[in-house]
Amino acid sequence: MLYHSIYIAENRSNKWITFIHGAGGNSSIWLNQVRFFKAYFNILLIDLRGHGKSEVSPNETEYTFKIIIDDIINVLDHNKIKKSHFVGISLGSIIIQKMIQLHSNRVQKIGLGGAILNLNFQSRFLMFMSKLTQSILPFIWIYIFLAYVIMPYKAHRKSRAIFIKEAKKISHAEFGRWYKLTATILPLLATIRDKQLKPPTLYIMGIQDYMFLPFVKKIIIVHHNSSLITLPNSGHVVNIDQPDLFNDHLLNFFLKD
Repeated sequence: MLYHSIYIAENRSNKWITFIHGAGGNSSIWLNQVRFFKAYFNILLIDLRGHGKSEVSPNETEYTFKIIIDDIINVLDHNKIKKSHFVGISLGSIIIQKMIQLHSNRVQKIGLGGAILNLNFQSRFLMFMSKLTQSILPFIWIYIFLAYVIMPYKAHRKSRAIFIKEAKKISHAEFGRWYKLTATILPLLATIRDKQLKPPTLYIMGIQDYMFLPFVKKIIIVHHNSSLITLPNSGHVVNIDQPDLFNDHLLNFFLKD
């Protein structure tokens, strides 16, 4: 079972928020959210396979989004959590949106930061170049390069440093397994865009998240159950760049009837 942590709400609430991190991160990226939200909700933090304190998979394992989501469902079942709000960042946003397709009955509202709904030309080119070089370059070199491209500005320095620091703990083999998973992202994103999400969805995006924000602006026009808030002086990992604003907007969204 995946490594996970639980924080019981200080107000004895029976409602839950489950946080899903992105590729290369782990549950430690939610530190500012735990401090804030534990006053209102029970909190479940999960380390995805090979990340944080979760075990590395056997060498022959090939990841699919269904396997990743089954891992999360197992944690929910183990802790007798029938339904939860979900918050995801980056790749975590994709995992949550796929989870809705498979287990919509387990999801209440969702908050997505640094949400990925499509890949522009630049991001597709980066994926192609990473595929060409992953067999000859240490994965951390590739990851650092991608981190600087996706989070290039001074305001992103803290979030960029945290993700690089945590990514260094991931093995080369584990990076390879997760990278192979990206080959299935484009068709999955197409199904996400084509089908409106049933649970109310709040996108919280950094105004400087230049690679992914344009697609979110387009999707909220056709997905009427979704809304968007953009935060100033913030990039892709918006929950670290602007934690106070991120938390305030997310709390208002979850408490709203």
